[in-house]
Amino acid sequence: MSEPSTVRHITPGSTVPPLPSPESAATASGALGRAGRPLSAVDHVADFYGAYTDALRDRGRGRGRGQLADALRHHYLTPEFRRSLISWEAVHDRDGVLRARGVPAAWRVVYDNSGTGHCWSRVTLVWEDDENRPYRTTRLLVRSDTATRRICGIRSLGTSDAVDAP
Repeated sequence: MSEPSTVRHITPGSTVPPLPSPESAATASGALGRAGRPLSAVDHVADFYGAYTDALRDRGRGRGRGQLADALRHHYLTPEFRRSLISWEAVHDRDGVLRARGVPAAWRVVYDNSGTGHCWSRVTLVWEDDENRPYRTTRLLVRSDTATRRICGIRSLGTSDAVDAP
């Protein structure tokens, strides 16, 4: 997966600081920031999970997905995968994107691997009880098409009662 290079013009003899990376997104106060790149398949997955869980939480528990969550699925998922999710959800009675019921309290997305036109991201979802205490994590392997960055597959890597904060 190649990313576009950035061209900077400098005066001969001047010192140029390096471009900041998304990983070094800390503010002057030391608080962590967020960063991303629109051409990154992993960032596309992170953007989707952030917006999708926000849409579900804003909609409220137990009231269905709503138009925004459906629109996010339409934008971020391939048509073939959306169709397979409908079948999966009918059989399992769970949200196919989350592979669970309810809405996670936190999420984390990291790069896993890439090849043959696909990129794999590992997604960790953290679930909280009614008193906002983390009690479970769900790990997913998300496959994206590198040409479109759209999500074309999700596989559960398991659920654990041991909670790792994202």
